[in-house]
Amino acid sequence: MSVAIDRSLKISYLLFLVILASISVLHLTTGLVATLFSYLALKKLSLGLQRKFPAIIVFVILLAAIFYGFGYFVKHTLAAVPEIVDKSLPQIVQFATEHGIELPFSDLDSFKNTVLEEVRNALGYLGNFARIATFESVFFVIGIVVAVGIFLNPHIDDNRTPHPLNLFSLHTGHLAALFSSFYKSFETVMGAQVIISAINTFLTTIYVFAVGMPYAPLIVVVTFLCGLLPVVGNLISNTVIVCIAFRVSPSFAGWALLFLVTIHKLEYFLNSRIIGGRIRHPMWLTLIALVFGERLFGLAGVVLAPVLLHFIKVEASRFQVEQKSYKLLPPAEKV
Repeated sequence: MSVAIDRSLKISYLLFLVILASISVLHLTTGLVATLFSYLALKKLSLGLQRKFPAIIVFVILLAAIFYGFGYFVKHTLAAVPEIVDKSLPQIVQFATEHGIELPFSDLDSFKNTVLEEVRNALGYLGNFARIATFESVFFVIGIVVAVGIFLNPHIDDNRTPHPLNLFSLHTGHLAALFSSFYKSFETVMGAQVIISAINTFLTTIYVFAVGMPYAPLIVVVTFLCGLLPVVGNLISNTVIVCIAFRVSPSFAGWALLFLVTIHKLEYFLNSRIIGGRIRHPMWLTLIALVFGERLFGLAGVVLAPVLLHFIKVEASRFQVEQKSYKLLPPAEKV
């Protein structure tokens, strides 16, 4: 009987891998991330109570406010970016020239061409942007609807495997347990990531308003959103902050960079205290996961990469390996 269960576990893991591969091939990662985030928000808003409709109502109101705020943010960002580039780029080019730093651009026109080329490489060609945005938006909404459905019928959160009366119930029970474990990994990793991003944003907010940095509200929002992306998010937000600081002067940008370095040194302490040994992984392993996550799932894969890494760690830890003593054989004699 134990052999059959072991075999069923192997098949269930294989089916779970096939499901993840199908999500990658069919470009459904945005829907998956929307489902996970929405379900996490609904669980937190329910406050552990049995009545779930108040949590759904609050969730819908918050979602509408977030969509409105995001649209407002995008509108003002698109208006601010040209002005930031016009004011900051000459300072950056002059600083790079004086210090012998080679840049992939030398003026505003070459900078625009460089950015457009990167966008074309990322999207295939620029004309696909509207189609991609519409496609992702549809599956984002579908993900939210799926999360509400799961919240009302939380079978995915039930970690009890059904009695294996037949082959179908056996594998569906294992798959339900795997998806439950995957969600718990998401809840653990992203919960810690949101806390760290919020602390980082709070400290950055104090700094940018204290020194009177231009576009302070834009910096605050970008810092929080990018903070949800492990490793690469900090690089993006730091680049934005330093570029905006260059709008004032190179020395102002230098002080901003020093502040950011100090904040990220503090983040190492926060990671050890908030996350602890539960989800800590070697940096090289995290970077490899981020690269594979981005290649397989796109930008949303950057969010899922540490979640998958933690999920693999949790599942692999369930199986004990017998320790055996191995005796090294002497080297073979040369003939």
